[in-house]
Amino acid sequence: MNIESINPATGEVLTSYKEDSADEIKKKYTRALDAFAAWNNVPLKERVACIKKFSEILGNKIEGFAKVLTDETGKPLQQSVNEINGAITRIRFFYENAEKWLQEEEIHRSGNMVEKIQYEPLGVIGNISAWNYPYLVGVNVFVPALLAGNMVLYKPSEYTIGTGLKIGEALAEAGIPGGAFQVVVGKGTAGAVLTDLPLDGYFFTGSFRTGSMIYEKVAKKMVPCQMELGGKDPLYVMKENKNISAVAEAAVEGAFYNNGQSCCAVERIYVHEAVYDDFIKYFKIHTDNLVVGAPNDKNTFFGPLARKEQVDFLSRQVQDAVGKGAKVLNGGGSIEGKGYYFQPTVLIDVDHTMEIMMEESFGPVIGIQKVKGDEEAVQKMLDTEYGLTAAIYSDDMGAAEPIMKKMNTGTVYWNCCDRVSPNLPWSGRKHSGIGATLSYLGIRAFVKPKALHLRFPA
Repeated sequence: MNIESINPATGEVLTSYKEDSADEIKKKYTRALDAFAAWNNVPLKERVACIKKFSEILGNKIEGFAKVLTDETGKPLQQSVNEINGAITRIRFFYENAEKWLQEEEIHRSGNMVEKIQYEPLGVIGNISAWNYPYLVGVNVFVPALLAGNMVLYKPSEYTIGTGLKIGEALAEAGIPGGAFQVVVGKGTAGAVLTDLPLDGYFFTGSFRTGSMIYEKVAKKMVPCQMELGGKDPLYVMKENKNISAVAEAAVEGAFYNNGQSCCAVERIYVHEAVYDDFIKYFKIHTDNLVVGAPNDKNTFFGPLARKEQVDFLSRQVQDAVGKGAKVLNGGGSIEGKGYYFQPTVLIDVDHTMEIMMEESFGPVIGIQKVKGDEEAVQKMLDTEYGLTAAIYSDDMGAAEPIMKKMNTGTVYWNCCDRVSPNLPWSGRKHSGIGATLSYLGIRAFVKPKALHLRFPA
C-alpha cells in the first residue's frame, strides 16, 4: 500500500511512499536485535563522534532538508531552516554532555566497600514521532537513545515521511549502523505493529487520544513509556506591564509561530482589566502585520496548515465561540484558493463555555479573556486537563512569582513563551504527558541503572 505525500500549500501530490507491512516491520526489529550487541559495544566516544558528524551533515545540507520539510508541512522556509538549526543546537547539547551523564559513577566508598552505578541501554526502542517539528521532537529521542547504545525503530508521521527518510540517510552517512536506526514507514497501523512488538521502551509525541491508547496498550509490558502530548497553554498579562505593545507582539508570535501548530504554542490569553484595552489594540495591530503567503516566499510568516482536516476543525471551534457570544477581532475562517490556508484568528469576549478556551486547537486561533485580577487569572489558567506550559508577563517578578508557583505545568515562563531549551527538562503533567526529554533527565531516560556493591579483599 502506498502513502501519498501532499503539498499543503497547493493540495497537489508530491510523491508516494510504500508503507511497510507488518512482516517488514518485524524484520526491522529482528535486525535491530541482531545488531544491538555490536552498537552497544562501540565506545561512547565513537558514538559521540557519529552524532557530532550527524549534526554537521544537517548543517551542510540544511537548504535541501529545509525544502523537503517545507514541501511536506507548509512551514515557511525560514522557519524550516530555524527548526533544523535548533535541532543542531540540541544535538550539540547531547554529544557534549553524554559522557558526563552516561559514564559509571562512584557513589560511596567506605573501607573496602565501593558502591557504584552503571547506566546500561534499554535495548530496542520505538520512537513514534510527530509532524509539526519532526527534527526537534525527533532528536529529543533518537539522539540520546543512540548515544546511550540503544537501537531505534523510528516511525515519522505519515505527513513527514520524506523528512524522516532524510534523517535516516544523514545518520547512516554519519556512521550509525543500519540496524541501529531504522525508519518505519506507515500510518497508525504501523505504529500499532510497533506496540505489539516486545520493545524495550516506547517514546511517543502526538495527541493525548493516541498517546493514552499507546500507554494503556504497552503498560503490561512494564517497560519505559514516555508520552509528549498536547497542551492548552495559557498566557497571563498582569497589570504590572509598561510596554504593552511589546508584550502583545511576543504573545502574537507565541500564538501564531508555525501556524500555532505547536504543543507549547500560546492557546489562550488572560489579560488584567487595567491593561486589557491597550493589549487588544496592539494584539490586533501585530496580528494584522503577519504576512500570509506561499511558504517558499522569504517574506512569509504564515503558511498553510499541514493537514486538510484541521481547516474544518478550527472553523467549528470559531463557530462555536461566535455562537456563544465571542467577537472576531481578526480573521475568522479559511482562505479561498489552493492549499489549506486559515486566517490568523483572534476572538475576544470569550469564556470557558467555549471549545476554543478548553480544547486544544493546534492552529492559528486564539481567544483573549479579560480578568479582574490575579486570583481570577490563576483560576482560569488552572481550569484545564492539560499541564504543559504557562506564561506570565509582568515587569515585577515579585508579583509574578506566586502565580508561577501555582501553575501545575511542566514548564513556566516569565516574560517569554513558546520556547524550549536543551538545558532544561521538557515534560508535561496530566493530559500533557509523562516522562521528560532534554536536559540530563532526557539523557538518563534512555538507560537503566545497575547498582554495583563491590567489596574488595581486605
